[in-house]
Amino acid sequence: MKLIVSDLGLMDYGAALELQRTLVERRSKGEVGDVMLLLEHNHVITLGRKTSPENFKAQPIPVFQVERGGDATYHGPGQLVGYMIRKLDDQDVKSYLKRLEAALVRSVESFGISAGIREGHAGVWLHNGRKIVSIGIAVNNWVTFHGFALNVNPDLNYFSLIKPCGLDPDALTSIAKVTGKVPDMCDVKRVVVENIVAEFGYDGFEAASKDSLLTPLLKGKSAG
Repeated sequence: MKLIVSDLGLMDYGAALELQRTLVERRSKGEVGDVMLLLEHNHVITLGRKTSPENFKAQPIPVFQVERGGDATYHGPGQLVGYMIRKLDDQDVKSYLKRLEAALVRSVESFGISAGIREGHAGVWLHNGRKIVSIGIAVNNWVTFHGFALNVNPDLNYFSLIKPCGLDPDALTSIAKVTGKVPDMCDVKRVVVENIVAEFGYDGFEAASKDSLLTPLLKGKSAG
């Protein structure tokens, strides 16, 4: 099976959340295959299921309480967000998270940055303790949604509005800050897709528009 990849550009968080929930329902019914949405968001803060009151206060930008795991985080331009709508046939959420982390570690390392994971703390971390990728997922009917946020070149000052994932805001970093170079977002997307396709054993990928993801399948055709 090929991974369906849809590059949505810059999209408001609310619209992306609604699209995810629609695709989760379609994937659970077999009306679409596994999908990865790639996008950037306008400035927004999201609160996961484990958000602590001390990590959040009234904000000057939109805020969404959502069903993903994890604490408070920030999304904005210059940050590559990826939402995986994937059927977990093995019903193994922990394995899925570890494989997603592994693919993103390799993606970050492609830009000359030494990275890894921290046991008990989701995401991708540098060896100096700074975090470069945040991960928070949800699962409905054994279909995943939400996903990861890779800091390519966002305005890191926005993280000071919260305690991101319970951390000091200065713990967040980006590819641009570490390397002193701003990579082309298209290159970052390509690297991420290649690593996710390889990690999860897809037979390559195919690009799809938002509209095509919502188009009913032809009669008799199955997404698997």
